[in-house]
Amino acid sequence: MVSPLISPKPLKLPGAHVVVTGGSSGIGKCIAIECYKQGAFITLIARDENKLLQTKKEIEKYSVNDKQVVLCISVDVSKDYELVENVLKQAQEKLGPVDLLVNCAGTSVTGKFEDIEVNSFERLMGVNYLGSVYPSRAVISTMKERRMGRIVFVSSQAGQLGLFGYTAYSPTKFALRGLAEALQMEVKPYNIYITVAYPPDTDTPGFAEESKTKVNSSGMLQCV
Repeated sequence: MVSPLISPKPLKLPGAHVVVTGGSSGIGKCIAIECYKQGAFITLIARDENKLLQTKKEIEKYSVNDKQVVLCISVDVSKDYELVENVLKQAQEKLGPVDLLVNCAGTSVTGKFEDIEVNSFERLMGVNYLGSVYPSRAVISTMKERRMGRIVFVSSQAGQLGLFGYTAYSPTKFALRGLAEALQMEVKPYNIYITVAYPPDTDTPGFAEESKTKVNSSGMLQCV
C-alpha cells in the first residue's frame, strides 16, 4: 500500500504518452501544447477531424526533438465504449502505454431548469461524465499492470457548487468528483493517482458559445 502521507512523484513528461480528450481546442489544446513542449508524445481525441488536424500542425511547432509524435483520433468518447477502447488500444500500439490521460471533453447548456430541453440533461451527462468514464476505463487495466499512471478529470467550479442556470451542467461536473474520489481509493495501491481540476470561466471557444445563452438570477439573458 502507498502511504497516504506520501505525495506521488511528479510524472516525467519527456517521452511520456499523454492522451488528451477534447484536445482540439480550449483547455485540452493548451494542455497538449504544454506537454508537447516538455517532450511528451501526444494523442489528441476529439470529434471534429478538421480541427484536430489544424491543432496537430499548431502543436508540432513546439517540437523539442525529431522523435516526438502527435497522433489524432476522431471519435465521440461518449457514445460507444467498445469503440473508445479500440482506438485507445491502437494509440497505445503506436505510442506505447498511456502514462497520462487528461479528460477534457465537455460541453455546456445554460438556461432555467424548465426551459432546458429534456434531452439536454441526458446529452450533457453523456459527454461530460461518460465521456470521461469511457477513456479512463479503457486505460486503467494497463496502468494497474504497469503500476503507474495519472488520470485527470477536468471538472469546473460549477462542479463544486450549484449555479443559477446550470441545472443541466453542474450535476455532470459534480459526478466527476464522486468518480475521482472513489476511483482513487481503488488505484492508489497501484501507484496511480487521480486529479480533479476545477477551472473557473476560461476564455475558450466553448465558453464563448455558452455565454450567448447564459442567464442571470433574474432570469434575464446576459449580454456579452
